[in-house]
Amino acid sequence: MSGIPELKGAKVNLEFADISKSEYKSVMASELVFDNVDLSGTTINNANMSGVKITDANLSDLEICGAQLGGAYIHNIGLPTEGHPNHEPGVKQRPIKFKHCNLNDSIFTDCNLTNVEINASDIKGMKINGILVEELLASYVKNKG
Repeated sequence: MSGIPELKGAKVNLEFADISKSEYKSVMASELVFDNVDLSGTTINNANMSGVKITDANLSDLEICGAQLGGAYIHNIGLPTEGHPNHEPGVKQRPIKFKHCNLNDSIFTDCNLTNVEINASDIKGMKINGILVEELLASYVKNKG
């Protein structure tokens, strides 16, 4: 490697460091810990992030594309609630968009779906509170006509 020392397995600790605009290519970086870090504008390509946990994070304008999320557990999402130090009364969360997603067999529990729109989507077997949506729509069309 042209005189550059091999750091295989070396543990590197950085505190109060500015590594902005750095590039890392073909790097083994499993079991990293980031605490109190600004990763805004970061791009991560062709990455194995299985088992990654992100907590207490601002992920506004996050874009996830071409990802496999099987087994993902996404919870406690939204603006900080009353009592949280970052809570701002009266602030409304911007909408989240899902497009070309395979969400079959997914479960949504205790979610605020106010004004949610589902368009051009396969809803076979989809239930709301145990009632098949296809049956609800058929009943609606029948009663409307």
